[in-house]
Amino acid sequence: MEFENLESYKRIHFVGIGGISMSAIAETLKRWGYIITGSDISESAITNSLISHDIPVTIGHDLINSKKADLIVYNAAIKDTDPELVLAKQNNIKTVDRGTFLGYLTKQYKNSICISGTHGKTTTTSLVSLCFINADKDPSIEVGALVNDIGGNYRIGNGEFFILESCEYKGNFLKFFPHSEIILNIDNDHLDYYKSFENVVAAFGKFASLLPTDGVLVTNADDKNCINLKNYTKANFVTYGIDNQDANFIAKNISFDKNGFASFEVNKNNELYDSFKLSIAGKHNVSNALACIALCDFYGISKDVIKKSLLQFTGAERRLEYKGSIKNNTISIFDDYAHHPTEIKATFNALKNKEFNESWVIFQPHTFSRTKKLLNDFAESLKDFDHIILVDIYAARENDDYDVSSNDLVNLINEKNKKATYISSFDDVAKFIESHTQKNDLILTLGAGTVTKIGPMIINLDKNNN
Repeated sequence: MEFENLESYKRIHFVGIGGISMSAIAETLKRWGYIITGSDISESAITNSLISHDIPVTIGHDLINSKKADLIVYNAAIKDTDPELVLAKQNNIKTVDRGTFLGYLTKQYKNSICISGTHGKTTTTSLVSLCFINADKDPSIEVGALVNDIGGNYRIGNGEFFILESCEYKGNFLKFFPHSEIILNIDNDHLDYYKSFENVVAAFGKFASLLPTDGVLVTNADDKNCINLKNYTKANFVTYGIDNQDANFIAKNISFDKNGFASFEVNKNNELYDSFKLSIAGKHNVSNALACIALCDFYGISKDVIKKSLLQFTGAERRLEYKGSIKNNTISIFDDYAHHPTEIKATFNALKNKEFNESWVIFQPHTFSRTKKLLNDFAESLKDFDHIILVDIYAARENDDYDVSSNDLVNLINEKNKKATYISSFDDVAKFIESHTQKNDLILTLGAGTVTKIGPMIINLDKNNN
């Protein structure tokens, strides 16, 4: 549906309110004075937080509050057969998908800054957000993870800026009204929806075409598909890169400390711009930082604020997040959201710059369709870790009808002369790790699903055994 006036609705019910974006929208509308209720399939830290903020959340279907609602917002995973949506149809209650509703919100701001790309959206959105906060722009923010520096996954400001992580899944970002965009990269993901890489590229072209002529597209000169986006927009076009020397913003003299944190110089249009240091690991985050620098420069944010903000940021939840240590603090455990081969390679390369003995990765593939389509790419991206453990595929929104399993990935890795092990039980994984790791090893839990639970399990097991 298209909105003419949100003020005509008083009670708004969210189906799938526990999602990272849905919860942020719900919290925002609560602050704006709307009566908000919601339901979700399972309890989580997010649903508990919503309840603590006086937003009623029902675990399971909520036919009472949904029937009272003037408007129902639902996320992309909700099917038409959902009882609450069926009830809405029977009672002529307006319904709207999350993407369309979020697009309406982007219309309410003079400057909506939409940050997209297959990889790096959350980190880059967080970096840009912190720069705008420190520049006293008082932005509103929605980001796809919990970020300590903004106190959660959203911020409600009073300024003209809305900084938004913009996902391409199901073309949701095409419903937005951006004044500026960052497009970080274009890769072959979400093929369950797009069917081909060409369709993914076309969607990003349509996204770029949404920009007004006084806006800006900041994009990655090291990605040829991003460079071609210039053909889709009449907005200002600003590029950044590490390898492409024709970019407007170029990182030079990159070095890493023992934590894998980068220091580097930036040239703007072939002249020295300034030097920067990060408190997050990996060369890929130098690229993300360049995108942030280029956008902030367009909006006139000072170099000092940008430098301070980049150094201040220590990472979003589940982005190479340090979870703790075991065996008398000699083995560190990290957790990362990477669930695409390109992301896994970037994470591995970031870890290489840290000091450790041997690496242990516990990987949970995310969705059957992605696993089947990219099986060989996953095997290639994982084989460089010293020790590889696979747990069962996290289905997310899918049914198990793709004829693929984690054992297929294990077998393929083993064919590449690298030992991988399948363990189904998280408890058994924790026991295996606790008993087999040695001093100064590094452990990484990897994937967008429930694999994040394993790190704390290992830490608790170590405590109980000592």
